[in-house]
Amino acid sequence: MDRLPIFMKRWFVLWALVCLCGAVSVAQGRADGKQRLYSVAFYNLENLFDTIHDEGKNDYDFLPDGRYAWGTRKYEAKLRNLARVLSELARKDVPQGPACIGVAEVENRRVLDDLLAQPALSQYEYVHYEGPDKRGIDCALLYDPAQFKVNRSQLVLSVPFQGDTVHLTRGFLVVDGELAGDPLCVIVNHWPSRGSDSPVRIHAARQVKELKDSLFRQDRKLKLIVMGDLNDDPMDESLQELGARKHPKQVKKREFYNPWWATLEDDSIGTLCYRGKWNLFDQILLTRPLLKARRGLRYVGHEVFRPDYLFQHGEYEGYPLRTHGGRKWLNGYSDHLPTIVYLRKR
Repeated sequence: MDRLPIFMKRWFVLWALVCLCGAVSVAQGRADGKQRLYSVAFYNLENLFDTIHDEGKNDYDFLPDGRYAWGTRKYEAKLRNLARVLSELARKDVPQGPACIGVAEVENRRVLDDLLAQPALSQYEYVHYEGPDKRGIDCALLYDPAQFKVNRSQLVLSVPFQGDTVHLTRGFLVVDGELAGDPLCVIVNHWPSRGSDSPVRIHAARQVKELKDSLFRQDRKLKLIVMGDLNDDPMDESLQELGARKHPKQVKKREFYNPWWATLEDDSIGTLCYRGKWNLFDQILLTRPLLKARRGLRYVGHEVFRPDYLFQHGEYEGYPLRTHGGRKWLNGYSDHLPTIVYLRKR
């Protein structure tokens, strides 16, 4: 009779552990040598400009005599701050860090060279093409060659919406490669800002959809990730036009799973805050082969990276700690928070 309660206690402990492992499948992958865990991330770096004028670009605010008095001290502080964030992404669950990180709002190759010269980011290389943005901000993909092999890359330029050359995307950066030996294609985006109307971003979504369809015609089992600052929330019309669904069971062939829909709508977690309202513009979308794969890479989890140091305190309590508040230098990081998805190699 005395042994029955002990047995029951052990059974309940075992049952609780099974439930816990199911709930935190990301953490489970760390100890399983047969199913190694990997991560992919995105971060809008918020105006990573150097202090030198680029001919033909409207970068005058970010010069030593410009609006933000952007000199060497501020620029080097910005590099150190961003390096801290990028070097800490996913490390709790994936000690080697993200295999690749899409970034937005980088001015040129010079700032990428300076960023990756930071000791904490020495493992990374990058893919970047000079884009058409009038301010000079582009997208890039940072990658760890020990985890991700780049096979091909190109910048697909955006077609203007009804002749609107003001509100353009920064182009669609397509990088085709292999993550842990498994084929993976990544498209990094920065869609037109909220200064433009919704149809402009719907137009950008349609172009990504056409690009995706073209890639699927070459490989119907394509494992594709579309990431970026889309300047729309997951439930907005542009994402529906792209075919990004809230629940995995809703995802049809050549459509995307958008895990950030539930993150914003159900969990009230976003990546940027405007007038007290959270939005989640920084999304990482996955095609169905990354949900259904029996072998190779498969999606297992996601998160918004939210350490306390990325948030303001005081007057704007809880807002992301950005580089400037108005013209005041806050010595922060970005007005956006990073996002991460986790993939397990079966």
